[in-house]
Amino acid sequence: MTALTQDRDTRRRDGNQVEPPVAATTRIHGGAIVCVNAAGLAVPGATSTTLKAVGVAEHRADNTAGAAGAMRVRCRKGPHRFANSAAADAITLADVGNDCYIVDDQTVAKTHGTNTRSVAGKIFDVDADGVWVDFR
Repeated sequence: MTALTQDRDTRRRDGNQVEPPVAATTRIHGGAIVCVNAAGLAVPGATSTTLKAVGVAEHRADNTAGAAGAMRVRCRKGPHRFANSAAADAITLADVGNDCYIVDDQTVAKTHGTNTRSVAGKIFDVDADGVWVDFR
């Protein structure tokens, strides 16, 4: 490329928003934990060791009738509150700063469930309504 000779519309992102393409036959609800699978396609959070959490869906993405990548889902990074797991896997204030793990698209747990769960993010806070997870 040669140097500019006129103004250029240079697109930018703030680093807190990503828009991965959605996997085929997949619905991601607004507010869900969003992950990318081994193919780099967005799927809702689920118990799996092969997913990488990328953020929280800002809106529903319904690709149930579409091919892989037919649409994208806008996700936001940063702290978001999710449901806490139960019993021995419940997260407490003592766990702040540790990793937490994906149980489903709205629940996180203290442990990897005997190597069956992927990391959601860092525990940011815990309150009576759930666990604040920082997606970075």
